[in-house]
Amino acid sequence: MTPVGDLEGAPAGPLPGLLPPGLEAELIEFRRDLHMHPELGNREFRTTAAIRARLERAGLRPRTLPAGTGLLCDVGRPRPGAERRPVLAVRADLDALPIPDTKTVPYRSTVPGAAHACGHDVHTTIVLGTGLVLAGLAEQGLLPHPVRLVFQPAEEVMPGGALKAIDAGALEGVGRIVAVHCDPKVEVGRLGLRTGPITSACDKLEVLLDGPGGHTARPHLSTDMVTAAARVATEVPALLNRRIDTRAGLAVTWGRLQTGHAPNVIPQHAELSGTVRCLDIDAWRDAPDLVHAAVDEVASLHRAKSQINYVRGVPPVVNDQEVAALLGRAMTARRGAEAVEDTQQSLGGEDFSWYLEHVPGAMARLGVRPVGDTSRRDIHCGDFDVDEGAIRVGVELFTAVALLDRPNL
Repeated sequence: MTPVGDLEGAPAGPLPGLLPPGLEAELIEFRRDLHMHPELGNREFRTTAAIRARLERAGLRPRTLPAGTGLLCDVGRPRPGAERRPVLAVRADLDALPIPDTKTVPYRSTVPGAAHACGHDVHTTIVLGTGLVLAGLAEQGLLPHPVRLVFQPAEEVMPGGALKAIDAGALEGVGRIVAVHCDPKVEVGRLGLRTGPITSACDKLEVLLDGPGGHTARPHLSTDMVTAAARVATEVPALLNRRIDTRAGLAVTWGRLQTGHAPNVIPQHAELSGTVRCLDIDAWRDAPDLVHAAVDEVASLHRAKSQINYVRGVPPVVNDQEVAALLGRAMTARRGAEAVEDTQQSLGGEDFSWYLEHVPGAMARLGVRPVGDTSRRDIHCGDFDVDEGAIRVGVELFTAVALLDRPNL
């Protein structure tokens, strides 16, 4: 444990807020229970009830969000006579993914076609554990300022459950917000951190193409719909690469193309769907108009009528410099400066970005790869799992953040 006096602006003495062994064992079992019972976005009723029950056992007063999934819970109260200041918020996401769990472990998912393959069960457990440890510190008078726990639903559902949490008052009185995301590329006990954008924007794109079909013997008399769809799939991304600064990292990637039913019939309809990802927030704001123009242009060249459904997803997560530094100081206090490593901006999307449209905050990448493990299991894969030692690391990181948080950081 690093003495707090070694850190700028912190009081002298050791930093409290470590995770007791008995609570660590309980949290591991809690995470495994969530892993066995994954719930998809906006359906996290069992998960919400389990979190609420445990917080209430600790004497806290959580508030369930209006739709019945997700909770808010404040820990601690302002000290008598202390100047009232904005609250620190710590965020977790609750939902699982609609994919099968392919692992062979005792806590494998019991829900067909659903799995915690992104680590949200770990995020949830860490924030729950943070709340329980901070509640103990508050009883001892060791928590300098209140902290809000934000358990939000539907991170995987565009445009994200963060918006519902914000509408329900998650950020009322909040001055800054922090979160972590499991990263299987980072070894357990380490934290990946950066200032500025750490994720990309992510939108959903659906394109419907229509035109007169016909016989494959006479394509000149119809709209060759298969060719039109193929051209849209290949030429739209290429065209966009020439209409926007390549440093913006705008990428259209298709996940589905469907058309036709018979080998000798030119179909009348085609459907494409995919994602639009962008590293730069300004380019993201221009993306809908650029994509519409590119699709219309390519489709018209092949005499196909296009209908575009562009669904706004999430902007990039842009880490605030001061809050990112706070996360770095907290991790250094717990595990030393060597435990913090630089990380790169990814093309993944995260609805944590919506909170940062209102208050400064930062997200870090929490190492979950077992020491010495050379496998390449990624998130959003059915075999994804974590080293559960990451739960202790995450809880102690967040308790340190709460204790080291200062208005002038």
